[in-house]
Amino acid sequence: MKDKKIAGLYIRVSTEDQKREGFSLPEQEKRLRAMCEYKGYEIYKLYKDAGISAKTGNHRPAFEELLQDIKDKKCNTIVVLKLDRLTRSVYDWENILKFLEENNAYLDCANDDINTTNANGKMISRILTSVSQQEIERTSERTKIGLCGAIAEGHIPSRTPLGYKREEKKLVINEATKDIAIRIFELYHSGKTYQTIAKIYNKEKVLGKTNWCDSTIFGILQNEVYKGDYVQNKKSDHPTYYYNVCPPLIEKSFWEECQIQKKKNTRSFKRHLTYLYLQKLRCPKCGRLLGGKATTKKNNVSYYYYYCNDCGFNVRENEIEDKINNVMEELFLYDVVVNQTLLPMIKTKLNNPKDKLIKELNLQNKKFERIKKAYVNGTFTLEEYNEERKIVEDTIQDLEIKIKDCDIAEELQFTPEDILVKRDIDYINKLIYPNLYEEKVKSWQELTREEQADYLMKWIEDILLVCKDKKVMVKKINFRNSFFDDLSNLYINGYLDINRTYLDENNEKVKMRYSEFLPDETMTENLFRLREFYNVGYYESVYNYENRTMNFVYRDGRQIVRCFPIDEEKTKVGFLYVDKNEITKLANPEEAFEYIPSKENENHYVMKAIKIVC
Repeated sequence: MKDKKIAGLYIRVSTEDQKREGFSLPEQEKRLRAMCEYKGYEIYKLYKDAGISAKTGNHRPAFEELLQDIKDKKCNTIVVLKLDRLTRSVYDWENILKFLEENNAYLDCANDDINTTNANGKMISRILTSVSQQEIERTSERTKIGLCGAIAEGHIPSRTPLGYKREEKKLVINEATKDIAIRIFELYHSGKTYQTIAKIYNKEKVLGKTNWCDSTIFGILQNEVYKGDYVQNKKSDHPTYYYNVCPPLIEKSFWEECQIQKKKNTRSFKRHLTYLYLQKLRCPKCGRLLGGKATTKKNNVSYYYYYCNDCGFNVRENEIEDKINNVMEELFLYDVVVNQTLLPMIKTKLNNPKDKLIKELNLQNKKFERIKKAYVNGTFTLEEYNEERKIVEDTIQDLEIKIKDCDIAEELQFTPEDILVKRDIDYINKLIYPNLYEEKVKSWQELTREEQADYLMKWIEDILLVCKDKKVMVKKINFRNSFFDDLSNLYINGYLDINRTYLDENNEKVKMRYSEFLPDETMTENLFRLREFYNVGYYESVYNYENRTMNFVYRDGRQIVRCFPIDEEKTKVGFLYVDKNEITKLANPEEAFEYIPSKENENHYVMKAIKIVC
């Protein structure tokens, strides 16, 4: 056994090597058997690893078996075509050399003159291994550079996420499924957990599936692709971040808010009682978020409190409500008019381009025809056909609804100016027909606690409290960026009003609606549109910056609708007003709650705003 060479033939190919001539498994085996016959080696066994590279850490079952057989003295010589078939790592080669010495074994290469029995032979083997390792490292570097360039151009090397599809290998938005993905973020942002969202989608059979699970929802919410970015090797110690490599489905700020939302959506926050301000109020002493507690009396009325474990501070919920209800009422009215009525219609044309929807609809119709042909040709069973047909039919129906919405949006042509007109009309309606207004317009106080909690979750990040003279005051309300950005932009550009307090000529505080500067032609158009419904008057005044007073007089029963600067320096102010005895010009007062005047035709009004009765 000591003098006789008993060979274990080791052959290996990686997926890259299979294309190279001379490295196929049959070719390697043929040449090794010929060499053993020439040298008089006895062949014990052939060991074969297919599709496995020689990188450090890769598990090679056949090679492990060969080493074990050498330990068991079944063979004593490793025979390979080239040294790089055995390893391309200097580190691994040192371990192999040590193994051979410990087991009185040898290595013989058909193409490399390797002799592991002396120092020179070992040195040559180390040099050859170093060259092989450099080659694989350079190949890896070139691959990484090429991959980085491809990712930067939009070629994302991963499964196509929900809401996207591939066009020329690049990720593009899939108009048929994008809203399904966006809705997951919106549901999560509103406080729903992964499990809850999965249950909702299973109940609704979204995409014809009933196997939605929390891990799927979690994966979608964690995926940076939805904000237009991509992270390579995300789970490694050194991930690579690529910005703006594909079209986003949601704003970056909204995606970030959903990541923050994780702590607030955990099971520990699920309670039978609804806490309006849980995870919203900050302790005025230490700044920590307050916890919630409640007591329920015998009459089943619950009283809510918020407390700080560290400072012992606590506050009753109704104290907070009293101080922010006016703000919440205004925000709710804004949300009804802007977010629930007008803004979605304005955004429809931006977010759902009609031409893309039609293109996707045509693709889905063609897919439907292919499914029918596949069934006729026997490719699908009846069960498979019905399953595929249902998915495509649901997608087609959804696309047709979106196209119809686009048609409505194009016909109605909502603009930011419509928001200002709608807000003005609503305010005048409230002044002239208070009873009808109360009947038709749902107020913040009329919402259920669950509804209020949902709105607060959507709008507010946190509320800063302060103690003054043993009384708790609201110092500041920090709104969520995704909500505040739209509101702020509309206000800054003059299309949204806020309540401001001024001093009149008698030095008395007067609260009125105020909007920022707009060009003369825009304000004039706004005035004429309002006059389609009501006899709206207009006059001008001067604003005194030193004492914050405005020279206006309430005479003849005038009621101020809104004030606004009429010059960019904001020294002159315009006022819109109506007489307290005014009635609408429309045949039916209820129409004033359901319509807004048309911008295109000042002699007629068209239905632009949906009824805002919830």
